[in-house]
Amino acid sequence: MFLTDRKLERRIDEAMQYRYRDIIELSEFAVAEDAEGVVNPRLPESFEGWESMKVGDTWKGRDRYLWMHRVVHIPAEWKGKRVVGIFDFGSTGGGNNSGFESMVYVNGKMYQGVDSNHKEVFFDGELCGTDVSLTFRLWSGLEGGGIPTQQEHRIARADLAWLDGKADDFYYMASMVWQTLEELDPSDPMQHELRKALDGACHCIDWSYPGSGEFYESLHQADDALNESIDRLGKNSLVNVYCVGHTHIDMAWLWRLKHTREKGSRSFSTVLRLMEMFPEYIFLQTQPQLYEYMKEEFPDIYEGIKKRISEGRWEADGAMWVEADCNLTGGESLTRQILIGSRFIREEFGKDVEFLWLPDVFGYSWALPQILKKAGIGTFMTTKISWNQYNRMPHDTFKWKGIDGSEVLTHFVTTPEPERERDSWFYTYNGMITPRTVKGIWDAYSEKQMNKDLLISFGYGDGGGGVNRDMLENRRRIERIPGLPNLKMSTAGEYFRRLHETVENTGQYVHTWDGELYLEYHRGTYTSQGYNKRMNRKMELLYRKAEWLTAMAAVFAGDIRQAAQEELTKGWKHILTNQFHDIIPGSSIREVYEDSREDYQYIEGIARRTEGEAYGRLLKEKENTYTVVNASGWAMSQVVSLPGNRDGVYRDGNGSGIVSQKGNGVTYVEVKDVPAMGAKTIVFEEAGREEGKAENAPKAAFSVRGAKGDFVSGMAGSREIETPFYEITLNQYGQISRLFDKTYGRNVVPEGMRANVLQVFEDKPIDFDAWDVDIFYQEKMREITELCAFEITEMGPLCMNVHMEWKYMNSAISQDMVLYSTSRRIDFKTKVDYHERHQLIKAAFPVEIRSTYGTYDVQYGNVRRPNHWNTSWDLAKFETVAHRWADLSERNYGVSLLNDCKYGHDIKDNVIRISLLRAGTHPDYLQDQGEHEFTYALLPHGGDFVSGGTVPEAFALNEPMQAVKGESVPAFESFLSFDNEQVELDAVKKSEDGNYLVVRFHEFAGSVQKVTVKPGFAYRAWAECDLRERPLEEFREGEITLSLHPYEIKTILISF
Repeated sequence: MFLTDRKLERRIDEAMQYRYRDIIELSEFAVAEDAEGVVNPRLPESFEGWESMKVGDTWKGRDRYLWMHRVVHIPAEWKGKRVVGIFDFGSTGGGNNSGFESMVYVNGKMYQGVDSNHKEVFFDGELCGTDVSLTFRLWSGLEGGGIPTQQEHRIARADLAWLDGKADDFYYMASMVWQTLEELDPSDPMQHELRKALDGACHCIDWSYPGSGEFYESLHQADDALNESIDRLGKNSLVNVYCVGHTHIDMAWLWRLKHTREKGSRSFSTVLRLMEMFPEYIFLQTQPQLYEYMKEEFPDIYEGIKKRISEGRWEADGAMWVEADCNLTGGESLTRQILIGSRFIREEFGKDVEFLWLPDVFGYSWALPQILKKAGIGTFMTTKISWNQYNRMPHDTFKWKGIDGSEVLTHFVTTPEPERERDSWFYTYNGMITPRTVKGIWDAYSEKQMNKDLLISFGYGDGGGGVNRDMLENRRRIERIPGLPNLKMSTAGEYFRRLHETVENTGQYVHTWDGELYLEYHRGTYTSQGYNKRMNRKMELLYRKAEWLTAMAAVFAGDIRQAAQEELTKGWKHILTNQFHDIIPGSSIREVYEDSREDYQYIEGIARRTEGEAYGRLLKEKENTYTVVNASGWAMSQVVSLPGNRDGVYRDGNGSGIVSQKGNGVTYVEVKDVPAMGAKTIVFEEAGREEGKAENAPKAAFSVRGAKGDFVSGMAGSREIETPFYEITLNQYGQISRLFDKTYGRNVVPEGMRANVLQVFEDKPIDFDAWDVDIFYQEKMREITELCAFEITEMGPLCMNVHMEWKYMNSAISQDMVLYSTSRRIDFKTKVDYHERHQLIKAAFPVEIRSTYGTYDVQYGNVRRPNHWNTSWDLAKFETVAHRWADLSERNYGVSLLNDCKYGHDIKDNVIRISLLRAGTHPDYLQDQGEHEFTYALLPHGGDFVSGGTVPEAFALNEPMQAVKGESVPAFESFLSFDNEQVELDAVKKSEDGNYLVVRFHEFAGSVQKVTVKPGFAYRAWAECDLRERPLEEFREGEITLSLHPYEIKTILISF
């Protein structure tokens, strides 16, 4: 009737502006361009000749830095008051994701960040009566993705004032009470009591002469009245919300890694400043890479951080080096994220990590629970699964059971985003402190009967910024307001320890989620930015090999400490940083990928140098001699490529001739039974010995039936190829129209269907261009059929190469279909010069297999997923991730699709498809334009993927045996081997502390195994350790024999 709520809202808004008193306008500044643009520049010492800029003026640029300077006098009579500057120099995008940011220096010292969310700068009272030098370094920011655009900003405000404490208190308390009215039900008596208290307090304010002494006296009376009324009401809530300050800083996204260093300095200096003002303030920051940036670039800030950590007010945790993507990152990389991240926190801050903090990652591998448990971490936190497109996760606190049966306590922070509908599923890690969020986190939470303690991480983020004074002041008031949960500061670690106690002691049923945490969203990240995904895979494998080689060289030199692990760890840090959840998924701006190309050169350079140095110690020069190196944990036979194609004979170490075949500039040699983690020597003999020629005479392995000459113009029908394993028919488009398996007597491709069909789909998601593939992409499909070249370029006793080229719109595809006489694999070595937009390319393989699930390679194992759409949970997985292979099998026969750098797959019914390329236009407006190179391979096999040899074949495709010039010096066959072929070797390296050899392997078949590790060198003792290389038992002598349960990872330390 009396419009009370609207009236109160207006009165509070009016009161807000009267908090700042005796305002002095700072109308003009000296300005100069900062052309250097370095991360931590030297502060200008002279300001002569600078131009002038006034309040009201505008400035613009893209990635532009501007110095602003002015000397201000703080009146002596303000001593004892809270002196504050209010600065509004530009527009900062939501979450600090775009636009303006700045750093202010006070009397020549870096002080704090200033942006749209942090406009206040409080000065030390000791500065009253003095002249103060204020220098701002302004950054224009970037456009937030898309075509580069200049950013225009306005110098809107620059004032100096003192803060009226009681006016300030009234504003915060009144605004929190008013917002609480919005959250309480009208039937709740407390809503009416709070409204009455606020309305009564507002009646005290005399608005006759706003700003006068009488006005402030009445405003102070209103503050007293409101606080007294609130305290009289009392507060009694069963729900406790614990809050920890935080700023989510994406390592790169809509900005470069360079900018992240600067964002860190601004965000963290602001944290330190606010901690001086709010003794209760506790702040959490994850990602040790950020700390290392501060240590290297901003040592003063870093020392301030270390001081607060030692006091218990700054929490460094979160486990991983960066908040890494968990779909694309390899298993060993996930282990290194924790190994290197936790080691940094331990060495720098003297504490062990307690939890994995991954609020914004686009899905979570089923391998994670085991990785965490074997790293001594029992808690996992996220919010991102709440972004599911189709199905709401049924639990917010639960036990997550991993691929091997390990369990970790998992908690979803359920903080709502204030601007969303009240029944929204979307939770946020960038929480605000308002009545809406504090009550909403409880309203959204699913496990209310079991647990009444919740956690908010609050602060502006994605692009940093973090907590501002508003949030801390709000918290103080909300803690006292009845009708809302209790609101207390806490570290995340304290909260999670309390949650563990609650779960362990509850009488309620605690739910378990047994499976991957698949995010029903952002499926395009499995494919976007193909170059980065390729380089990540290649560098993971290269570092695996380099670690083994340098460790092996050190062991045979008699001193494991000589291994160059420290140098490789430097490179690993760069690999891990590029696995950040907006870099490797392909969802960053163009400059990020230009930077990463340079970074991968640096990464590769470290490993190549280490590899070369190791070979220099392991091999000796010998003319026409090659050492064939097998980096796998299985004995391998492969066709190895050697440079050149001289006439002659290749022989093995026993002098027996081995089959070879001349290729285009290379010679292919069949090398058999190279031992695990071992080598074989082959020797080349010049031509001239008749017996050698006879020994090496090629035998027919392939036949081709069809018209001779140019395939396209000379033959409208098909061409038939026969190999030792298959009968293959290619149609006029270069597609496989028939594939018959001679060994098993069955068709691989169903009759009337075609395989290796290059399909192109219109790929225009509703939102999030680089992130999303939406289900309706399948509605519009073309096939690439314009075959413009077909040629058999190589054919001999070992392999046959069918070269094909297609044109598609503005793009060109070149492919070599490679068939082998000694392997069942059919390789498709592909090059694409891609110049399309919003089009997704897949290769499709329909197969004659009946199954209700496909099996996909993931970190440290594999996962089954339905190949039907029976339920909404099944349908939601219309695009999923696999690493080296995906498989569709019956009990006695199956087909695997392998790859060397791709991740996006879908298996629907009996059609296996792999996603090859996609090209969105945001945030990188030139995403995936240009040349790409990749290989995928078809592997029909007997039995399932285990008995069919899929895992070793996938390894061979990704890490083929290498022939290196020279003869092996160490007298050994195998550096390390296993007596069980159902374990895969993941790492052989020097321990990070330099004292041991580390060996890591896992069971991949999904069954209990017993394995004996067989070193090819003498050792003193061994012990099992965790993934952080900490012994779990006393060292023991003798044989290394262990039992593994399904998919279990084992890590051992070997001492000398």
